[in-house]
Amino acid sequence: MLIVPLRPLPNQTVSVLLDSQVCQIDVFQKTRGLFLNLYVANEPVILGVLCQNLNRIVRSLYLGFSGDLFFVDSQGRSDPVYTGLGERYALAYMTSVELGG
Repeated sequence: MLIVPLRPLPNQTVSVLLDSQVCQIDVFQKTRGLFLNLYVANEPVILGVLCQNLNRIVRSLYLGFSGDLFFVDSQGRSDPVYTGLGERYALAYMTSVELGG
């Protein structure tokens, strides 16, 4: 498992290499919650996904993304909000092997 570094900002973009995939991850806070866009090699994989604690973000193999992303609340079971990013809420990546597939 790898933790994607995030900062407590309401809108941010990070570039990261995940299992040989060149990824861009946009994380943005809306009134209804924290949302995420994922691009691989500048191509959209998923857009506008609501982020929830321990809920896989990509889920579907047909999207062509190897592995999955999910948020982890280190202090309980709350869904992430930007003010806790990088401390309370971590964005985790697991390879398809780690996920059991």
